[in-house]
Amino acid sequence: MGNTAAHTLEAWTKDLELAQAAGIDAFVLNMGFADPNISPQVVNAFNAAEALGSSFKLLFAFDYRGGGQPWPSGPCGGGFTQCVIGMINKYQGSAAYFKYKNLPFVSTFEGGTAIDDYAPNGIIRGATGGIYFVPNYDGSGLKVVQNSQANIDGIFSWSMWPEGANNKTTSEDFYWKDGLKGKSYMMGVSPWFFHSGEGALEPWVWRGDSLWADRWAQTLEVNPEFVQIVTSNDYGEAHYIGPPPLATSEVPQNSQQYVDGHAHDSWRNFLPYYIASYKGESFTISKDQLQYWYRTTPKAGSGNTCNVKGNSPSAGQSVVDVNTIVEDGVFLSALLMDDSDVRVQIGGGSVTTFQGKKGINHWSVPFNGQTGAPVFKVVRSGVTGTGAVIKAKTTLASGCTNYNAWVGSA
Repeated sequence: MGNTAAHTLEAWTKDLELAQAAGIDAFVLNMGFADPNISPQVVNAFNAAEALGSSFKLLFAFDYRGGGQPWPSGPCGGGFTQCVIGMINKYQGSAAYFKYKNLPFVSTFEGGTAIDDYAPNGIIRGATGGIYFVPNYDGSGLKVVQNSQANIDGIFSWSMWPEGANNKTTSEDFYWKDGLKGKSYMMGVSPWFFHSGEGALEPWVWRGDSLWADRWAQTLEVNPEFVQIVTSNDYGEAHYIGPPPLATSEVPQNSQQYVDGHAHDSWRNFLPYYIASYKGESFTISKDQLQYWYRTTPKAGSGNTCNVKGNSPSAGQSVVDVNTIVEDGVFLSALLMDDSDVRVQIGGGSVTTFQGKKGINHWSVPFNGQTGAPVFKVVRSGVTGTGAVIKAKTTLASGCTNYNAWVGSA
């Protein structure tokens, strides 16, 4: 919610309609305590959702780190009821609030030190009439969660990006899912991660590359009860799949240079297929589609890293050279009506041909020193797309290397 300063009711309506068209069921409203956007923008979000007939849902995630101080449990007095109890009680009666097992679904970002506030006999459940509580407690660890099993109904894990120069596996998903012993597991799926630096946090990169395709395939392996996409609009961490920001006021300090010209809307295009597959629902592929993403400059010699690190020291990770994290390559997914060769050519370079199968496919093509606009083609149907030009050096005025992804589709 910190990135919604310029949002109007009309903007919220558009965001919800785009998400719904992609097969998304609800928005998780992440809220840092005392954020001035919360009061007006939560009102706008619920008004927009209710106007859609409440077929699209909203739920709260209380961010215990993002607001500079933990959320007070409540009760809270005064005007706007900005405490956990006040927020839940104000909005749980809305037809747009997401209920599960007839209880308002509530999550967090961290906040493990407040776990007792959510106990069955704790202040929050008692004052709200009960909640279905699925927090994120990665920083607290599984032991804390297991020692407080009675206080939670499930866990949402933030472990959706790999550490270091590795691809993401499902080991951490099963660590949490199995450790919950039958309680709800919410799995995170994200396409990218480039934290471009704000406040006390250093800028860093975790590997994205084929992550968007890999994580959706992994939802079928893990079969979690819920999937949360991270995120719709976190421009400062470059994993947004929603529309571009409406104004600079919606982009964290220092991130604008990396976001400009890097819309990520095309990452939504395959969501109807991915979500139907996860839910076990039938899906008819009615047209050939291509989806492609990449950085528009190679890592070596393209510009200054501008202190961007590989891994996050603030998360206790060992720092590595950021250029060992990212791969110089074009990443391509194809959703095909039938078998077909799929061709990729970067600029005037050689053509790479893949044998695509009916359904979902994913490949990558290394830069190998090639520059120019990549061209993608489904040979059987002739569907063709052209991507942004890959250049040898950065074009950012600051001279910094852009570790954000450019995303396109055909």
